[in-house]
Amino acid sequence: MNKEFKNFKNVDPLDIADVLTKIERSFNITLDNEGLEKATTFKSLCDLITSKINQEHADTCTTQQAFYKLRCAIANVTVAEKCSITPNSRLSKLFPREDRLRVMAEIEQELGFETRLLQPKGWVIGFFVLTLLASSIGFFFKWEIAAAGCLASVLGLKLAGKFGKEIHLKTVGDLANKISRESYVKARRNPTVNKNEIEQKVRELFAHELNLEPILLTKRSQF
Repeated sequence: MNKEFKNFKNVDPLDIADVLTKIERSFNITLDNEGLEKATTFKSLCDLITSKINQEHADTCTTQQAFYKLRCAIANVTVAEKCSITPNSRLSKLFPREDRLRVMAEIEQELGFETRLLQPKGWVIGFFVLTLLASSIGFFFKWEIAAAGCLASVLGLKLAGKFGKEIHLKTVGDLANKISRESYVKARRNPTVNKNEIEQKVRELFAHELNLEPILLTKRSQF
């Protein structure tokens, strides 16, 4: 009957160092000496690795995370290849004018929040606002004309907001900056890690390199 692998004291330290190097490479983390000294059991080592993975994601720039989310959404909705989308990619080329409203609506659905990228031109809004103010003053003189002017101004503002929208940013990077600034929480990917899966992968690495049966390596195994 196989016995539990209780400790690594009889294992060559160089072999353990090799496994730790492979763990760092596999999980894209760096294990410092201070953390390893506190990892006295297999479970505590797995907890250390999990915390390192979470820390790596948490320290990632929000603008960078926003760019990655945006790039995936654009690639899923348009014909653009994901690898071809960079922070310098021009938004006007990615979103042709004739299909812009539909594409942006689908991208925002992919993202799960509004980007407010498309906005009416400033001069259009200014024109209808001035017309509305002038019409309001007209109530002191001829209310019928003033009422018609106010109605036309309100209708014009609504139509400009729905159909007269233009891209007011130049690049994907500009939009990522806007998203991270205006939708900070939603811009972050905040990926969760599966602790059980991490433990399984670490166990497999040790078992393979040290010629052990994975089932023998338990959470209580000591270093």
